[in-house]
Amino acid sequence: MKSLKKLDIDKVLGEVFKEYRVKNKLTQEKIAEKLGISVKYISRIENGTGGVKVETLVNYMNILGISPNVIFEKLIVNKDLETQMELAKKASKLPNDKLEFVVSVIDLLENI
Repeated sequence: MKSLKKLDIDKVLGEVFKEYRVKNKLTQEKIAEKLGISVKYISRIENGTGGVKVETLVNYMNILGISPNVIFEKLIVNKDLETQMELAKKASKLPNDKLEFVVSVIDLLENI
């Protein structure tokens, strides 16, 4: 299995954070304020030149509404995890009533 380098991980995270910040129509200044970190740090994160602390990662995800699957989609190479992420990705696009149905089907499958 391919081992990822910190630089590769930082680059992917930065791209995702920038994409979602822009989608949410937030400036680097505004997201820095919400996260309680400097604009310079935000810029380094988005450019992939600064690592992200776990606390910052989780707060970024909560503030910008980023699913863990979106964060890790380009980083996961384990086939079993890829399948699980694909299922979650498809499920996230369903309306609640259909999602509840899918959950009930999974519950049935677990009991077989």
